[in-house]
Amino acid sequence: MPYLIGVTALWAFSFSLIGAYLAGQVDSYFAVLVRISLACLLFLPFLRPSALANGMKLALMCIGAIQLGLMYIFFYQSFLLLSVPEVLLFTIFTPLYVTLLDDAMAKRFSPFYLLTAALAVLGAAMIRYQGIGSEFWLGFLVVQGANLCFAIGQVAYRHLALGLPRELPQRSVFGWFYLGALALVIIAFAIFGSTEKLPTSGVQWGVLGWLGLAASGLGYFLWNKGATKVDAGALAIMNNALIPAGLLVNLLIWNREADIVRLALGGGVILASLLINEWWARRREQAHSTTTA
Repeated sequence: MPYLIGVTALWAFSFSLIGAYLAGQVDSYFAVLVRISLACLLFLPFLRPSALANGMKLALMCIGAIQLGLMYIFFYQSFLLLSVPEVLLFTIFTPLYVTLLDDAMAKRFSPFYLLTAALAVLGAAMIRYQGIGSEFWLGFLVVQGANLCFAIGQVAYRHLALGLPRELPQRSVFGWFYLGALALVIIAFAIFGSTEKLPTSGVQWGVLGWLGLAASGLGYFLWNKGATKVDAGALAIMNNALIPAGLLVNLLIWNREADIVRLALGGGVILASLLINEWWARRREQAHSTTTA
C-alpha cells in the first residue's frame, strides 16, 4: 500500500501539468513519445537481458505496450475531445475493470471486491460529477479505452509477477515493460504524429522531463510493484484515490475552482471503501488461517 499511496501523490500533479502546459499546445503523440523514451532510458541501465526467458520478456513488453503506450495514446486524445472535468469523471470506472479482470484471470467471482470498487466509484462521482455536454460519447469511449488499458496492465502484471524469480529485483526486468511501450508509440507517432506542435518553451520541456522520468518512469514501476503486494479490492480503490489528490493539488497550487464539500464527502467515501476492503481482507485471512490450522 505505501507504494500505491506514494505514486498517487506523485501522479496528483500530472493532470494539472498536462492541462496547463501540454494539452492543445504540444502534439499528443510527441508528448507520449518523449515521456516513454525518458522512462525507458531511466531503466535500461538496470536491465539484465539474460535474467528472463524470451516468453517472459515478450509478456512484459506486451503489458507495457498496453498499460503505458496504448493507454497514453487514448488518454492524450481524450483531452482533445472532452473537457478536463469530463475526462476525470469518466476515469472513475477503472476500479470496476480492475476487479472484473482480476476475477476473470483467477477464474473466480468476488462480489465483495466489486461492491467496494463500486463504492469507490460512487465516492469519485460525488467529487467529479458535473453537467456533461451533449457531444461526449466519442470522448467517453476514448477514456474507457484508456481505463481498460490501464486496468489490463495492472492486473496482468500482478499475475505475471508471480512467475518472476523471487531473488530477481523487479527493476532489473522492468525495462522490458518500457521497451514494449516505446515500440508501440514509435509506430503511432510515425503514422499519426506531427512535428508542427513541438515544445516551444523551457517550461514545456521541463514538464515533459518531469512526467517522463518521475511520473512515467518511477511512477509506473512503483505502482505495478505495489499492485503485486495488495489484493484486487485495494488496488481497484486506489485507482480512484488519484481524483481527490489531483483536485487538492489543483486547489492549493493552481487555485482552480473546486467544491470543498464534494471533495471532503467523496474522499471520505473512497477512504471508507478502502477501510471496509481492508477489514474484509483481514477477516478472510483470519478465517483461512483458522481453517488451515
